[in-house]
Amino acid sequence: MTSTTSTTEHPAAPRRPALARAKALPSWSLIAAGVLAGGLLGGVYGVAKPPAYTATAYVVAVPTEKSDSASALGFAQAYGRVATQVAVLGDAQVWAGVPVKTLQSSVQAATSPDAPMVAITATSSRPDVAADMANAVSRALTRHANDTKNATNVELQQFARATKPAEPSSASPAVTGLVGASAGGLLGGLVLLARPRRSGAGRDQGRPASVPAPAVAAEAHGQL
Repeated sequence: MTSTTSTTEHPAAPRRPALARAKALPSWSLIAAGVLAGGLLGGVYGVAKPPAYTATAYVVAVPTEKSDSASALGFAQAYGRVATQVAVLGDAQVWAGVPVKTLQSSVQAATSPDAPMVAITATSSRPDVAADMANAVSRALTRHANDTKNATNVELQQFARATKPAEPSSASPAVTGLVGASAGGLLGGLVLLARPRRSGAGRDQGRPASVPAPAVAAEAHGQL
């Protein structure tokens, strides 16, 4: 008679899941990780993105003898709206040396409700091109406005030419890194708030129910 001895193999204890290990980390680690990752990404973005330069030219509307300052202010508002139209930019591209599409995406015009002045701002990765575009659009706008000054009784004159900017107007890598770190810390805080927490009921679920001692139960029965 042969006896067979069965051996029971105990499986290896499962490894602790990554989620459990993440929950075991201190709460501030999520915020610290977000700050570090956001600052790193923001700094890399600031270094990789080419700098942008901004130049601004100013033109002013001047009333003739047959007009007044109120009319000049109104026409300045109108000239500000047409400064970035194709009719003006088509002439400006010749002096700026860039196509109309580049002027449309890089040039903006702004007016003031108190002064009959139009500010023409151009942005480019090259400081000389930014100044050339702003001056070219202001020149073309002045030319178009003065072609109709006999009808409008308002003359458009150049107030200040755009100069070549010495420093970029875009944010430096240090600033973009700081912005990225702030955004990463905020995101880490939101994740920390949204992380599920173990309730008190869950912690008490594994505790055994308390049973009264036999002596206490007998004493209570005698009182009845």
